[in-house]
Amino acid sequence: MAIVSSLLLLLLANGAPIIAAYLMKAKGAWQIDGGTLFIDREPLFGESKTWRGIIAAMLACGVMGVVLGYPGMLGVVFALYAMLGDLISSFIKRRLQIPASGRMTGLDQLPESLLPLLLLHQELGLGLIDIAMVVVAFLLLDEVLSRLLFHWHIRRRPY
Repeated sequence: MAIVSSLLLLLLANGAPIIAAYLMKAKGAWQIDGGTLFIDREPLFGESKTWRGIIAAMLACGVMGVVLGYPGMLGVVFALYAMLGDLISSFIKRRLQIPASGRMTGLDQLPESLLPLLLLHQELGLGLIDIAMVVVAFLLLDEVLSRLLFHWHIRRRPY
């Protein structure tokens, strides 16, 4: 149960910002970095990282946490850690001059999945093998679900 619950939270944290962007278009799309450039003159994170996305992930995971039998705050914190991992990968990708929303399989998924799973493993009831299983499942499902969301015109790119 812990593996499935953790995977659901991870997929929701990853997908809620995409669904919010689709539903709300440009409303509330305030960039986290405010357009700030780093010392390399590249964006700190990029235009696709918004406060709306973080809030959507927190709300969705907070509700799902309760549905799954966890305290709502655990879901909120899970989403915050996942979004922090996503920001870390965006920061690294900008330093590598990969454009915003550019694809880099592995780097796109690992920080976002590992950070909440490692930091909350006790609360989620996960061991190291469980974490590895969730990360691998997330990598695979992210590929499939991204393509489906693109096919359904919810996502702008198939990745």
